[in-house]
Amino acid sequence: MTSNQANKPESNQQPVYYLSAQMPAEDDEINLLDYWRILMRYKLLIILLTITSAAGTIALAFSMTPIYRAEVILAPAAEDKSAASALAGQFGGLASLAGVSLGAGGGKTEEAIATLKSRLFTDTFIKEKDLMPILFSDNWNEDSKTWQVKDEKQKPTEWKAYKMFNDGIRSITEDKKTGMLALSIEWKDPEIATQWANELVERINSHQKAAAIKEAQQSIEYLKNELQETSVVEMRQAIFRLIEAQTKNIMLANVRDEFVFKIIDPAVVPEEKIKPKKKLMAILGAIVGFVLGVFLAFLLAFIKKQKEQNSDSVPAN
Repeated sequence: MTSNQANKPESNQQPVYYLSAQMPAEDDEINLLDYWRILMRYKLLIILLTITSAAGTIALAFSMTPIYRAEVILAPAAEDKSAASALAGQFGGLASLAGVSLGAGGGKTEEAIATLKSRLFTDTFIKEKDLMPILFSDNWNEDSKTWQVKDEKQKPTEWKAYKMFNDGIRSITEDKKTGMLALSIEWKDPEIATQWANELVERINSHQKAAAIKEAQQSIEYLKNELQETSVVEMRQAIFRLIEAQTKNIMLANVRDEFVFKIIDPAVVPEEKIKPKKKLMAILGAIVGFVLGVFLAFLLAFIKKQKEQNSDSVPAN
């Protein structure tokens, strides 16, 4: 190997590259101090919007009609199951074939709640109490006893009354752990709300009791007809026992006013309104005003910055 070849660098040596991190321009950085400066620059705007929004919600709260809640606490009525269970064990198959219920009638809580919420039960209550002028008092002329509406389609109907009563006035809540129920009425007149709540409980108890008595009477009539059609001693004895059970159901229903629901705590005239919540509305109004003020402050700062950048980029003549 010659000296020239020894001094010649290797051709396969890889070049070395150095990367340098490019730092963003100092003008493009926005830190917390910049945010604070923007807020201080537009602090009067933020304060003004916060106060205005809070004052507006307070004025709205005072203009709203106060709503009161009357509530009845209920428990499922106790059911006498001893005699019914004994008969069900002996003649359950025969009763099923005959379409006869051996229950005492009480304790049908789910059925009673469904009936209470039903359109038929609610419509009957509204009609008998003549509640249409009360529910739609804004459209009712008390002097002429007529509806004051521009269009006939705007006239209140039974369906509208049911939806209003079922969706916004009456509510039923159930505690799954204890089985207790609360029937609530929310209305602008506390005395009327209390009256409706207590009367609805009385009506559902009476309605379910009447239905149970009617069912038992129909069962007795059917059993009596079957009794005349058979001469088998065992069948006749079984039918007699079923008639006895239905007669007992009627007797128990007649002496029990709280047929389905037992009143634990009746509704009393409420003294405190539940709506509107003026303090909560004022706080929410202030929060909304503050957030809006902060948003406008940053928006105005952004617009101002864009105008300055555009003016700097225009070459001077």
